[in-house]
This record gives sequence, structure tokens and C-alpha cells, in this order.
Amino acid sequence: MTALIIVDLIPIDKDQMATYSALAAETLIPFGGEFIAKGPISSLHGDSHFAMKVVIQFPGRENAEQWYASKAYQEVIPIRDKGMESQFHLVG
Repeated sequence: MTALIIVDLIPIDKDQMATYSALAAETLIPFGGEFIAKGPISSLHGDSHFAMKVVIQFPGRENAEQWYASKAYQEVIPIRDKGMESQFHLVG
């Protein structure tokens, strides 16, 4: 079954975020991950603390978990944390 990682985020450093985005995108490839949506959000119901959302699709939950735990992705997390406040959620 397809799995999604949904990222809620607030940009805090656009240069760090751009660097992180480029590096993180490369780490998705071995796990079959692909971006299916990203950008600013408009809340249709309720309040949202976060300004943006990213949705990444994987072939399955195991692929998503392996991606997040991978050495390649773990190495870019310090850049991520300088560029944004975020929460990652796994669905599916």
C-alpha cells in the first residue's frame, strides 16, 4: 500500500531551506519517494500553526521508514533544522 510522509513546516532560513530541499530530494530516489505536493497552505477548517506543507509518496511504509532512517537523509537533518521548524508524519 502506498505510504505518505506529510511535512508541516515554517520556513526560518530560506537559504538553508533551499540547500536542504535540493539535498533531500536526491535521498528519495533509492526508496522510490517522490514529491506529490508542496507549497503554502490555506486552512479550510481550523487553525494551522504551519505555513507550508509537503507531501511525499512512497511505494510502501517500509520504503518511507527506510528513507527517513537512511544515512543519506540523516546527514541533511542538521541543514533541515536550520532552515525550518517542522513536523513529519507517516500515513499508510
